[in-house]
Amino acid sequence: MIRWKSALGTCLGIISFAALLCCQTPQAPQIIAVRVGRLFDSKSAQMLANQVIVIQGERISDVGPADQVKIPAGTQVIDLSQASVLPGLVDGHTHVYDTLSAGNRVNTSIEAWTLLALKEAQVDLRAGFTTVRDVGTHGEGYGDADVRNAINKGLFDGPRMQVSTRGIGASGSDYIGIPGMKITAGNQNITGPADAREVVREQIRYGADWIKIFPAGNYSFSPAGELYVEPTFTLEEVQAIVDEAHRHHRKVAAHAFGGEGLRNAVVAGVDTVEHGQALDESEMTMMVQKGIYWDVTGFRYSMPEILEHDRKETGGKYSLPAIHEKTFTMALAKGVKIMFGSGVDGNPYAHGTQGNEFEWLVRHGMAPAKVIQAATSVDAEMLGWQDRIGTVEKGKYADLVGVSGDPVKDITELQRVKFVMKGGKVVRNDLNGGTLLSRGEK
Repeated sequence: MIRWKSALGTCLGIISFAALLCCQTPQAPQIIAVRVGRLFDSKSAQMLANQVIVIQGERISDVGPADQVKIPAGTQVIDLSQASVLPGLVDGHTHVYDTLSAGNRVNTSIEAWTLLALKEAQVDLRAGFTTVRDVGTHGEGYGDADVRNAINKGLFDGPRMQVSTRGIGASGSDYIGIPGMKITAGNQNITGPADAREVVREQIRYGADWIKIFPAGNYSFSPAGELYVEPTFTLEEVQAIVDEAHRHHRKVAAHAFGGEGLRNAVVAGVDTVEHGQALDESEMTMMVQKGIYWDVTGFRYSMPEILEHDRKETGGKYSLPAIHEKTFTMALAKGVKIMFGSGVDGNPYAHGTQGNEFEWLVRHGMAPAKVIQAATSVDAEMLGWQDRIGTVEKGKYADLVGVSGDPVKDITELQRVKFVMKGGKVVRNDLNGGTLLSRGEK
């Protein structure tokens, strides 16, 4: 009798365990289909008409002409047949930690600043930027890595992020304050190649995807109008940073307007040049040969604050934006790899307004389709994520952006993003009253 009860108990235990396993079996990912009126193919730079995108979970499982892609019965359908759809946009140069005044820095805790940074990341996502490269905090240490990690864990909505944490400056060149009072600014300073390598390893240890360097400082004009940009690192220091970063499979972004510091960055083989208003022809030739991307940030450096600064310094004779425009025209002709990065930093360039950069690039001679490619497939390649984002293809993340009109015909449409999906999740839907869901299509 005891053996029978024992056997019965064992059987009941097995059945209960099996039932528990059955209950814990993960459900199949939800299937969503998106009917698209116009779909931008960022490989061919063409608009494709009447397409269907099928999404299973976070990924695209099928995409193609509506008469060739079967929508399974009972699938949730999003009807964007009157809209233009693009791959999720990429901003290759953001600063989610806003630039606060010295007074606000003193009176704002790191915790409060991190909440502001998370808010700005979400603003960028709603503007259509499902992926960003955040190119340095403003004295907040490794906070951008924490924001990235929180988004990756699903704690908060936000764009996919690659981050460059503290940034690296040259010792003696990164202080603010009056003589005799040194207040360190946002960067981590180095002295010599050995120190540079150690700092690179430290930043990687604490979460840096990129190493951001400042090989050149501020700029000024001579009475004759010659631009001078203050160099910071020696060539040997830049070479050490680049070599150490590449040894650890990280990339290097160099903030430089021009001059010796910019040339050192190109010679050393950085991966991206940020700003580069005074790039010369020989530097562009090296960039083409080495596959270095140029992050133009044209709108950011044509804002009224820049123009006013130059007007005061030169009496209105010379300006950095004027040099920038000529450099950009030459770079287009030379075939430099032009990526998309806005430089949004909250102040003066507000997050969510990156569409202004699209307009600047088109206004200065870049074809609209090429500009959209820069913010999709080109930036995906720059990040090393071309296998997961940048195009609407089977197997890639279901990151989609929708606008009412055709951005190839009117690039300002990208200033009015109406629909955002990241990884199969609708983040924003302001098209047709925001209710585009239906079921049961055959």
